[in-house]
Amino acid sequence: MGNKIIALANQKGGVGKTTTAINLSASLARCGKKVLLIDADPQANASSGLGVDIRELDASIYECLVNNIDPHEAVITTEVENLSLIPSHIDLVGAEIEMLNIADRESLLKRILTQLRSEYDYILIDCSPSLGLITVNALTAADSVIIPVQCEFFALEGIAKLLNTIKIIKSQLNPNLQIMGFLLTMYDNRLRLSNQVLDEVKRHFGDLVFNTVIARNVRLSEAPSHGQTIFEYDSHSKGAVAYKALAQEVLKR
Repeated sequence: MGNKIIALANQKGGVGKTTTAINLSASLARCGKKVLLIDADPQANASSGLGVDIRELDASIYECLVNNIDPHEAVITTEVENLSLIPSHIDLVGAEIEMLNIADRESLLKRILTQLRSEYDYILIDCSPSLGLITVNALTAADSVIIPVQCEFFALEGIAKLLNTIKIIKSQLNPNLQIMGFLLTMYDNRLRLSNQVLDEVKRHFGDLVFNTVIARNVRLSEAPSHGQTIFEYDSHSKGAVAYKALAQEVLKR
């Protein structure tokens, strides 16, 4: 199943999307896969979470999209073996407006990744928490999408919007786009609400829900501030065990 491009998308912020992007990428890399993570979020949390100082960068995904530079120039090797990164930059905030003048503006990222695809087993794209042009680019470039869902009261509210966007992209831009799965995050088994959300998402989406559930885990939330994945920070934590299991599911799907 090599050469897969997977977008991680949910226009709701704070659902564990970047945590998943970083740690799933690292976990796949630890399985011996060559992995490239694209940070397509102007907040650049995936970049800083992998220890990259975004003020020191020569090139980011922004230059690839807007200035059409060779994407190889933007690739950084991380501390994690087998894991590379194309970082983000705060300039990405304005990129959507600059992209409006470019022909095929929904397919710019697809064109960039076509140049890199054969060099990696997996390319993961951490999308920004919006359904703007860059997220549309990510979904147009991807083979499949993983949707992280936080175990909280309004969890399903935003999903309908995202599913509608995916439907439009399938019909107009990327007929092969599949939903790989819904990933439940920030789960707390002591809370009845967490269990209700879990049941509701499973009832709605059945087999599309990953068996692995990412529980609330202090170590997991601390790791990015040290510029480390959960595996370097605390490889015995619940979070590390969960992302190891998630990588196995992704490899099978």
